[in-house]
Amino acid sequence: MKVWKEYQEANKDRFLNELLELLRIPSISAKNENKGDMLTCSESVKQLLLAAGADSATIYPTEGHPVVYAEKFVDAKLPTVLVYGHYDVQPAEPLELWHSGPFEPVIKDGKIYARGSADDKGQFFMHVKALETLVNTQSLPVNIKFLIEGEEEIGSPNLGKFVKENKELLKADVILISDSSMLSMDTPSIDVGVRGLSYIEVTVTGPDRDLHSGVYGGAVANPITILARMIAICHDENNHITIPGFYDDVLIATDDERAKMAQAPYNEEEFKKELGVSELWGEKGFTTNERTGIRPTLELNGIWGGYQGEGAKTVLPSKASAKISCRLVPHQSSAKITEKILNYFKSIAPASVTVDAFEHHGGEPYVTPIDSLEYAAAAKAIKETFGKEPIPVRGGGSIPISALFEQELGIKVIFFGFGLDSDNLHSPNEKYDLFNFYKGIETIPYFHKFFAELKA
Repeated sequence: MKVWKEYQEANKDRFLNELLELLRIPSISAKNENKGDMLTCSESVKQLLLAAGADSATIYPTEGHPVVYAEKFVDAKLPTVLVYGHYDVQPAEPLELWHSGPFEPVIKDGKIYARGSADDKGQFFMHVKALETLVNTQSLPVNIKFLIEGEEEIGSPNLGKFVKENKELLKADVILISDSSMLSMDTPSIDVGVRGLSYIEVTVTGPDRDLHSGVYGGAVANPITILARMIAICHDENNHITIPGFYDDVLIATDDERAKMAQAPYNEEEFKKELGVSELWGEKGFTTNERTGIRPTLELNGIWGGYQGEGAKTVLPSKASAKISCRLVPHQSSAKITEKILNYFKSIAPASVTVDAFEHHGGEPYVTPIDSLEYAAAAKAIKETFGKEPIPVRGGGSIPISALFEQELGIKVIFFGFGLDSDNLHSPNEKYDLFNFYKGIETIPYFHKFFAELKA
């Protein structure tokens, strides 16, 4: 609508400056040292929602970081949209690889460089500005609720309890999440599913202290060597995961679904060049897009042990540790997979070492049916502003709370992301294109409009 566009154009500089202020808050949920910043950020989110036109906004404490809830009520006869997002961000390390400070946002070549710019402050903030647009142009066609949490990057350990205890508060007709990406701004897409997650940590212990590698080397098992061997045999020569029962519940994509995925534009040479690799790696028998969407994975996220300081120290370490994550697909259960992985590492350990393996967090996979009116509203909104039909794709990342939302609230989730896979999520120099940011603000009001019309 013309009035929306005019309002957004007149206020775009303020929209951006408000986002930059939000990005300056180092709201790192994983670090205790940033607990005060988490409280500051939750208060900032609350005030931004009130300023955008919410009738009320409340900070709810949890056993961890707080949840921000807000709502704008128009009419009981209208449908209600629940917007979910998160204000916490990933740690910024390694800091030396950033071109500028991770919490000192810089705009360069039309992109905002800052931790959280795309994941997820820049994306949930689009919804805040879309609300402001609709309120100030007196054209809000739905009731809107916001649920912005502070623990997504650590697996949302307390949000499930909050949702279960506040079903009436969160009652809605659809959940809208902008924490995903598009293929490109030239080829718009909608994620129709996200993978689940199983995240564990393994520690292998040999001798009860670090030993002299000359005196004891060759006589005592080296925990780093043993751990490396254990990790290496998790994949076979075809990069197939060897953990017994790992694939038992995997939903096999149909030929039709694989054919639709193949319609997405993909240039392997450009993909390799962008990542700085000469060859790709993955499960044999599947394309790159399939490996990152419809197939489960097991990845090593971190490994450490022994001496890592400056210079040399000839030591046989007492311990070695690794963090390992699995991305899961429908109908895999994170609890089942976690149990299988933990048991596997304990069962394959030689008698010369002991193994301690435990779970960090997990989450379930989720798929949105493309024949639903919720998806139809999202697709129609994107066509309205992009001039093209969006391509339905499966996302490779995880939003652990998605499946629980439908389970507890009985409503569908629509992933309405405007980021790009190349936005360096969880990496140094995270970025978010200004074009994507403003395009999201332009598009979201149309979702509300079309969803209200389809529900009528």
